[in-house]
Amino acid sequence: MNTLRKGEYFGETNQLVNLEGLTITDTEYTHPFVDWHYHENSYFTFLLQGNMTEGNRKETYGCSTGTLLYHQWEDPHYNIKPDIFTRGFHIELSQSWFDHFDIQKNRVDGSFNIKDPALKLLVYQMFKETKTNDLSFEIAVNQLLLHLFSQLTHQKEIADRKPVWVGQINEILHESFTESLNLTELSKTLNIHPIHLSRDFHKYFHCNLGEYLRKLKINKSMELLHSSFSLTDIALECGFSDQSHFTRCFKENIGITPMKYRNLLKIH
Repeated sequence: MNTLRKGEYFGETNQLVNLEGLTITDTEYTHPFVDWHYHENSYFTFLLQGNMTEGNRKETYGCSTGTLLYHQWEDPHYNIKPDIFTRGFHIELSQSWFDHFDIQKNRVDGSFNIKDPALKLLVYQMFKETKTNDLSFEIAVNQLLLHLFSQLTHQKEIADRKPVWVGQINEILHESFTESLNLTELSKTLNIHPIHLSRDFHKYFHCNLGEYLRKLKINKSMELLHSSFSLTDIALECGFSDQSHFTRCFKENIGITPMKYRNLLKIH
């Protein structure tokens, strides 16, 4: 089985950034099939464009644009890519990074698909930071990564204690976030009181219901910004009332406008 060393991926790397304990790459995948292999370091894969299939010992994922995966070190997996342009953003973490920030690597174990829109937005922000060449780039990336690991650890700790309605509402929101959702109707569907839903939603999702819906919409817009759709079309497709509302929410979450982010997506 192939073992990939630091910064190695099957494709053409457009950008490679080495920081203390971190290796960040922006890579175009060029192989239609990559047999079982593993990486010497733990890393995140974020699919910027295209789609692929990835399988490990436990699961197989159909990965479309916007998919975020975490891979534990030396966890074997394989990849299948269709004949389309597919591009991944990787954040690779060496043992020294975990040691430096006093994080136990095995607190987050295995390989898994991260669907939380708030955590995906953190990775979008890291991608933005790699393209801006700001002097505070390294500290910004580390801060975002530490927040990401904090949330992953917290989610793992409460996973077994979540009431049934948490999984149910998460599924409903992911499927219907572009529609007009009503708190009363959601409460009836989940068979819980609206006050109970409003009070406990933040406990499990770390934001209120409206904020969570906006994060889902922003994530969807990110998937479309590499397309030829106009910003107005993207705004309406993602459930925003208009382009102005879309731009305002986008900047609040990512720090720049959708147009500036679209320009960052271009490979130079």
